[in-house]
Amino acid sequence: MNVKGKNIIITGGSLGIGKETARDLVEKGANVLITGRSENRLIEAKRYTGAKIIEFDISDHENISDNAVKCIDILEGRVDVLINNAGIGVRRSVEELNIEDFLKVFNVNVFGLALFTKEIVPHMIKESYGTIINIGSTASLKGYKNGSIYSSSKFAVRCLTQCWQAELRAHNIRVCQVNPSEVTTAFGNSERVERENVDNKLTSKEISHSIISAIEMDDRGFINELNIWATNPFE
Repeated sequence: MNVKGKNIIITGGSLGIGKETARDLVEKGANVLITGRSENRLIEAKRYTGAKIIEFDISDHENISDNAVKCIDILEGRVDVLINNAGIGVRRSVEELNIEDFLKVFNVNVFGLALFTKEIVPHMIKESYGTIINIGSTASLKGYKNGSIYSSSKFAVRCLTQCWQAELRAHNIRVCQVNPSEVTTAFGNSERVERENVDNKLTSKEISHSIISAIEMDDRGFINELNIWATNPFE
C-alpha cells in the first residue's frame, strides 16, 4: 500500500509509538487522525505530527460507537488503515492480583481495541480494502514475572489478531500484529512523561519504521506478525 493520500486512524496517538508513527506517516503524505484522552497532549502531538486530533477515552465503551462515527466523519467516510496503539499496563505479583486492575487494563487493551475495530471494519468491508495493525508486545509471546495482567491482555490481542486474519482476508483486509519489546516511551509511567532514549534500547522510531513497513508491503501480501527486539539491551 502506498500511504500517500490514505486515511489512517491511530488510537493512543498523543505519545510514544503512536505519536512518532503519526509524524512519519504525515511526512509520507498520509491523512492521519490520532485519538487520545488528554487534550493538552493531543494539542502538542498535533504540532509535532501535523495530524488531525480527536479526544476520547477508548475505555469509554458506551460512547465508542459515537466516537468511531466522529472519526469516520473527520476522514470523510473512508478509513484505509487502523492502527490500534492505545494501551496501558500494570505490574502485579500473583499475590497482588485484583479485579480492578484486570478491568482497568483489559478495558483499554482488549475490550476498547475490539469494540473500536468492530465499528471501523464495516467501512473497510464496504470498500473491500484495508489494513489493521494491532500493537501487541513481546509479552504476548511469553509471560514474565509480575506480568499476569498486562501479558494476558496482550495474549488476548494476539488471539483477536489471528481471528480477524481468518475472518477478513476474504475481504482484502490485512491484519498484522506488531510486537515491540521494551521501548523508551512514557508507557507504564504514571506521570505519562516520555523517558529519555537509551543507546541500546528500542525507541519509538524503530517501531514506527516497522509499522509503516508492514503497511507499505504490496497489497497482494501481508505480514501476519512482526516481533521487534533490541539487539543488545543487556549492557
